[in-house]
Amino acid sequence: MTCYDRRDLGLLLLRLGAGGVLAAHGAQKLLGWFGGGGIEGTGQFMESVGYAPGRESATAAGLAEAGGGALLALGLATPAAGAAAAGAMAGASAVHAPNGFFNASGGYEYAATLGLTAAGLAITGPGRLSLDHALGHTVNRGWMVPVALGATGLVTALVVGARNRRLREKDGDDDT
Repeated sequence: MTCYDRRDLGLLLLRLGAGGVLAAHGAQKLLGWFGGGGIEGTGQFMESVGYAPGRESATAAGLAEAGGGALLALGLATPAAGAAAAGAMAGASAVHAPNGFFNASGGYEYAATLGLTAAGLAITGPGRLSLDHALGHTVNRGWMVPVALGATGLVTALVVGARNRRLREKDGDDDT
């Protein structure tokens, strides 16, 4: 008989909550569910905030959120799932950062909280109430954590950096 402890139950709740929210946000972007814009609407929004090309940016963000969130909720491939979701939320935080910290003012509080939760789950692991545990942790090895977070951090830095350059160039064009 397997005995689950408070840590396993707590990780399950964190995974289901954060993963479910992330998956729903990804479904808004990819499928237009839950009042979302779908690929077209989200792509237009992405272009307007400096992520280009918009359609591809919407697809990448939607897949990272929907896929990462669903995998986090299931506790499957937890290092990659958490890293993907954290990267998407870092990109969202960059959009909201000019508005300050608090979400009520359009700030990055919400995106940062989801991203940090996803990264924390990637590092901590899914607990015993997970598919990773049931499958013998074949896609949840210790070495995968720094690789997944490092690769995602690098790609996110490049994408957000390119966005910031585009926005600076656009602002420079407006001044002439």
